[in-house]
Amino acid sequence: MAAPSDPMKPSVPISYPITDLETLNSRAYFDSFHYPFNISSVPLPAAAVVTPPRRRILVCHDFKGGYTDDDKWVQGGTNADAYAIWHWYLMDVFVYFSHYLVTLPPPGWINAAHTHGVKVLGTFITEWGKGREICNTLLATTESARTYAERLAELAYMLGFDGWLLNMEVSLHPQQIPILKEFVGHLTQTVHNVVPGSLVIWYDSVTMDGKLDYQNQLNEKNKPFFDLCDGIFCNYHWKENYPKDSGTVAGNRRFDVYMGIDVWGRGTYGGGQWNTVVSLDVLKNDDVSAAIFGPGWVYETQQLPDFQTAQNRWWCLVEKSWGVLQRYPNILPFYSNFDQGHGTHYSVGGFPLVDSSWNNMSCQGFQPVLDCKESSQSSMLVFNNFEDASYIGGGSITCKGSLNINDIFSTRLFLGQFTLEQSVSLNYYVKSDGNSQMGLKLSFSSNLNQITQVLLLPEAELPMDHLTSKYDRIIFAPRCSRQDLFLGSDWVQYESSLTMYGYTLTEVGLLCYFKKPVDDEPTFNASIGLIRLQISEQSIEFPSANSWITEGENISWSSNNEGLRTVSLKINWKLKEGTSKAFEAYNIYVQKVSNGLNRSICS
Repeated sequence: MAAPSDPMKPSVPISYPITDLETLNSRAYFDSFHYPFNISSVPLPAAAVVTPPRRRILVCHDFKGGYTDDDKWVQGGTNADAYAIWHWYLMDVFVYFSHYLVTLPPPGWINAAHTHGVKVLGTFITEWGKGREICNTLLATTESARTYAERLAELAYMLGFDGWLLNMEVSLHPQQIPILKEFVGHLTQTVHNVVPGSLVIWYDSVTMDGKLDYQNQLNEKNKPFFDLCDGIFCNYHWKENYPKDSGTVAGNRRFDVYMGIDVWGRGTYGGGQWNTVVSLDVLKNDDVSAAIFGPGWVYETQQLPDFQTAQNRWWCLVEKSWGVLQRYPNILPFYSNFDQGHGTHYSVGGFPLVDSSWNNMSCQGFQPVLDCKESSQSSMLVFNNFEDASYIGGGSITCKGSLNINDIFSTRLFLGQFTLEQSVSLNYYVKSDGNSQMGLKLSFSSNLNQITQVLLLPEAELPMDHLTSKYDRIIFAPRCSRQDLFLGSDWVQYESSLTMYGYTLTEVGLLCYFKKPVDDEPTFNASIGLIRLQISEQSIEFPSANSWITEGENISWSSNNEGLRTVSLKINWKLKEGTSKAFEAYNIYVQKVSNGLNRSICS
């Protein structure tokens, strides 16, 4: 995916790499029409800025060379089956990778990762003969090395991502090594100065003697580069003792050693693919970090029975080995519509606005931490539902299956880490067959590590005898009297409040049960489409229409052979001076209104 033929000309905004040093040095990218569209809109949460002092997982996506139709379209594409990652809670760092010189992460990936507290790195790579020529220019002088390092730091700052993976896969003259060290050290220091919490990771490639000689571990041949940056991504061909030896060499920085695992299995310990967990178990036992390369293998090789099922199964193996690394909610307000950033429809308030295929990673909401269970282990299926009309977005979480009439079924939604200091209001939206009921199961821990289980239930008529013995507190959430956003919506809103001062919310789950007995063999079927937690007295009002200034630029019209006119334009929205900016990001919906149709929308 090369740059547009004329980056200055208005066109459909895309993400693209920088392919030569001249463009990098000239800062021409910032003059591109596409640049402002590529600025991420979700900052890294404050709680994620400090790198955790534990072993970590870095994921290097390496999907079909990068910048595919799945992610290059900044404002979204039309592939409902586009590749995506939604198991963000199992990683700490995400690297967007391609074989272009300067790989800039598309904003959709940055936004989705940042939402979940995951840092995002771009890639700077030199390889083959052309890479050697590039290095001759890059490392011509100390001044040139420092200049290019500053250009890379500026790109991270301006586009809103968190640093760089440096992959120097070329042989160099020994006299160039001191300048290369200057490049690594200056980039690390400069990006640290402008991007809080940023990382520069060195890939295990060229060594201190200038040879392209993969060490597959941290040792004296590559440690000088490790000492100048935030970590090393060791090549994949390591042996069983290498992680432990590398941790010893790293000393008090053992967690900055990321041992590579090639999911495709090319010479990697344990064979990768469905056996990736073999290498993960070794790294866990040796207490060093992991760098998972190419998890898109699941998608590209069309693992059965389908991508959603295979992807969930593969990442569940990672979870069973290393556990959950990211916990949310960890700050309020917290909101999730369970959208994965793709679908075959798009709804607002339960009313479909779009009835066609789409994908946009920027639309991805907080992803549920669903239980890792094979479908054969339970008569109840819990899954991302892309078929039925959602409440907001393109999907919801559905529980469907056999359930005895007096039984309950529970499953986790989120694993949190938030201490309540004020009363909290909870809202959630459910669509069901009427008799199938969904409540929320909340787990809290005290300073004394005492666990308190609280149920939030929608109906007061539920027989309580089989619940009170298992849960410490039951709160009823009445059906909200406020009308749905659109008349005719099947979704029902339930709302209540909770006070648990000093307790930490550790889990949010679903509780499924039947409202009334039935004669036939009962089948449970209900979905949750949105969940929201916020401080009770917190009032967030979206600015009214007269608070905005709307401007159009680059307006052009065209007609096809049938006389249908199409307009292409850039629209800017900005708040008037003095208007409170209560929202860091928001979505804009374009709705076609037929002649004579008068629909009132309230929120």
